[in-house]
Amino acid sequence: MKVAVVGCGGMGRIHAHSYVQMPDVELVGVCDVDNALAEELAAETGARAFTSFEAMLREAEFEAVSLTLPSFLHKPFAIQAAEAGKHVICEKPLALGADDSLAMIAACEKHSVQLYVGHVVRFFPEYVGMKQAIDEGKLGRVGVVHAKRIGSHPGDARPWFKDEQKSGGVIADLMIHDIDFFRWALGEVKSVYALNRVTEELDYALVTLHFENGAIANLEAFWGYQGPFQTAVEIAGSKGILRSDSQKSSSLHIVKAPHPGEERRFAEVPQSPGYHSPYDIELAHFIDCLRHGKAPVVTAHDAYQALEIVLAARESVRTGKAVYLNKPEGGESA
Repeated sequence: MKVAVVGCGGMGRIHAHSYVQMPDVELVGVCDVDNALAEELAAETGARAFTSFEAMLREAEFEAVSLTLPSFLHKPFAIQAAEAGKHVICEKPLALGADDSLAMIAACEKHSVQLYVGHVVRFFPEYVGMKQAIDEGKLGRVGVVHAKRIGSHPGDARPWFKDEQKSGGVIADLMIHDIDFFRWALGEVKSVYALNRVTEELDYALVTLHFENGAIANLEAFWGYQGPFQTAVEIAGSKGILRSDSQKSSSLHIVKAPHPGEERRFAEVPQSPGYHSPYDIELAHFIDCLRHGKAPVVTAHDAYQALEIVLAARESVRTGKAVYLNKPEGGESA
């Protein structure tokens, strides 16, 4: 299968190098408006460099394209790819607005191409283990969840991250990982209440999700932390408690040195002997789904539902009230 990558920053490099390692997958093109980035990644992977997506569509033959662009650019490129008959593998979030997301889904359906969204946390072994423990009833009835995901501010290296209209802020770009995971693990969300503090140096959010099954999840996300990127989860159920902390893992972790200019500390992927990158697992899964017509672990509908929760959280920040996803009688919020 022939593939291409649009966007040669940190995530683009991850996708490109992952494809190069896959059997029976050929990376034929990498594209970025920054010619130096495109040429450098092309030299590393053996792909052809482009600075224009239109040129790549005309001059390169491929079946699927990874969109590893700033979030506000997902819609136009996804629609353009769909109209050209290319399957789309889009980094999260699907888009920054509900209408844009629906337009992307509709375009891919209209042109009979697949739309996969990179909610990669579903492919982290420890999170897969959490989901399995919940599904098997090992924790009993889940009551309360606490989760955090914190790291340095990506806007220090990529200024567009500090523009909420382009990145969606820490809730849309970082916390959405945990929003998607816990919707997957615990079911549909009933209501959302959120707090958000933003300055030039930091973007901090605390969001409480009330699930239809009665569970409560308190999610914390922070850009601007001075230490290493880290995550932690505690899930308390009627039969026990499950804890995971990336800073307390007993396994040997080797963190790769970041590429010059690559985002640092807020998106590190731990590596260890025998450890397979969740991005490699995710992309191999998407390619396998394309080849065999299988349903992916995470669907475009899942990505849209995660975005709906993000938008509800932002509305809660604006109003100071809880926002109900399925409106109760008599009002929208309480």
